[in-house]
Amino acid sequence: MTSSGTYTFNPSLGELTLYAFNLCQIRPTSLVQEHMQSARMATNMMLATWSNQGVNLWAVDLVTTPVTQGVSTYAVDANTVMILDAYMVTSSSGSNIDRIIMPVSRTEYATYPNKEQQGFPTSFWFDRLINPTVTLWPVPDGASTTTLKYYRVRRLQDSAFTSGQTAEIPYLWLEAFADGLAYRLAKVWNPQVAVGLKAVADETYKIAAEQNIESAQQYISPQIFGYFRP
Repeated sequence: MTSSGTYTFNPSLGELTLYAFNLCQIRPTSLVQEHMQSARMATNMMLATWSNQGVNLWAVDLVTTPVTQGVSTYAVDANTVMILDAYMVTSSSGSNIDRIIMPVSRTEYATYPNKEQQGFPTSFWFDRLINPTVTLWPVPDGASTTTLKYYRVRRLQDSAFTSGQTAEIPYLWLEAFADGLAYRLAKVWNPQVAVGLKAVADETYKIAAEQNIESAQQYISPQIFGYFRP
């Protein structure tokens, strides 16, 4: 067996774009600047759609936000798509203790009669504004709580053709990226093949998305309580 022994295949955005134009039956020799301008727009539009369609695991990171006694609302990076899991970090005898807090909706937060009540936070409301915020309840009392930490999904980085840039996608998503880009380019430059390319793009996206999960077991069981008649 004479395999390469390397794992470095990571074509640039320009190479992927040329391949996508080939898929929609447009040869590289016929490309002009206008083609590349529409390709850059199509690429970034597709990445925005991917951010809407689900959790891109490679774009998940952990954010640490110091909290202040009596302050309930904190700014969130505008590149945040959603907050997944959040927990408060408390200091006790020189060690940190993490305690999970649960998300609530705008409606549920609105039902809280005393939004200034201080205590240990048990819930958070992520307000998805253009400049988003996260609001804790109860409001931190400052007794021992020092930090809010949360895993968030951020938007994917912009794509551009300068300096041989690559798209911010992992190896397993390369084909889905190329097929999705080919479909979007065909809608503009070769509509006759767009329908067929959409079916291919949907299939390769589905294959990639099915692998874009955490491989952990999950158990669901009913809670059973004793019942006694008086």
